[in-house]
Amino acid sequence: MNWKRIFLRAAFIFGFVSLPCCGGEVGVLNPAFQPEIINQTDNFSFQATGVTNVTQTLQFTWQNTGTQANVNQATVLTAGTATLTIRDAAGTQVYTRNLTDNGTFQTTSSATGGWSIQVVLTSVRGTLNFRVQRP
Repeated sequence: MNWKRIFLRAAFIFGFVSLPCCGGEVGVLNPAFQPEIINQTDNFSFQATGVTNVTQTLQFTWQNTGTQANVNQATVLTAGTATLTIRDAAGTQVYTRNLTDNGTFQTTSSATGGWSIQVVLTSVRGTLNFRVQRP
């Protein structure tokens, strides 16, 4: 028996099975950081409460059948920074804003398709909450 090969195979299978499955995040989630994510055509929402000292970049692909999106932000941080950036299917930036800028905003017009939603968190503490929807 080749124990090294068995170990590597088991590590690969465990790593593959334990990967998060929420729209293609970049990086490994902190076990204490478990956001609730809904990623449906024309409706994306992200919420995490009790976030404590998280530095993470998350990337999602979201299907937008419209040419714009409404972004509703309701985030309260006690520390750190959180930035939301949205790009259209061609990679053109259509929206970027600090998540603590609470309110409802609109992306610029662009083509329909698979849009990219990126959340960059740096030493974040607090509650994250935003929604992206086709108008």
